[in-house]
Amino acid sequence: MPAGEERIEVLFDADALARRAAEALVDAARMGGERFSICLSGGSTPRRLYRLLALSPYRDGFPWKKVHWFWGDERFVPWEDKESNYRMVREALLALAPVPPEQVHAIETKGEPSAAARAYERALKAYYGSERLDPARPLFDLTLLGLGEDGHTASLFPCSPVLDERRAWVAAVEGARPEARITLTYPALESSRKTIFLVAGSEKSAILERVLGGERTLPAVRLRPEGDVFWLVDKAARGAR
Repeated sequence: MPAGEERIEVLFDADALARRAAEALVDAARMGGERFSICLSGGSTPRRLYRLLALSPYRDGFPWKKVHWFWGDERFVPWEDKESNYRMVREALLALAPVPPEQVHAIETKGEPSAAARAYERALKAYYGSERLDPARPLFDLTLLGLGEDGHTASLFPCSPVLDERRAWVAAVEGARPEARITLTYPALESSRKTIFLVAGSEKSAILERVLGGERTLPAVRLRPEGDVFWLVDKAARGAR
């Protein structure tokens, strides 16, 4: 269980879920301090959210100038590749909204995955201003996460050695999928004032029930955020409940 509050809100469909998530992001960013950090997720459900943020009325009320954008994970492919999480976010949001480019902190995908992971960890620490995470001062103000049908979140896959990493903030994941991945580890993902899981579609109903039931073998269940956790799910993902 997270250290803070955990809530579940069921929306009619994926579009309603995206609208609710957009409202939550706008409200959280507006109420945040002078600098606000968001850790982004890939996937089709977040894409709907990002497209909404770039449009009125959400675009008009969002404090773009103070928000810094980070990624929870990335496929180790060029940024122009159709599988790139950065490309998806750029096309859906960053290229359409008044986002200061120096506040976009994408994961570099050049060279070796392990070196890229270390480089992103250095970038996170430079932003945070410390080599160690302080539970009283989270790295992120808000973290967006998805849920895979195998229970993974970010690129924390079942049976991966990365699940036991508690020192590094970022790690390379090789062998779990056809392409290498770069992922934030549990310590970095857990260091967030608010965590929002976005889960949509009937294909997610079985795994969502297992995750909410607390099945400890699933990577998403092993996440222990320091702040509040907000599950936004649609009726299809929640099943008959």
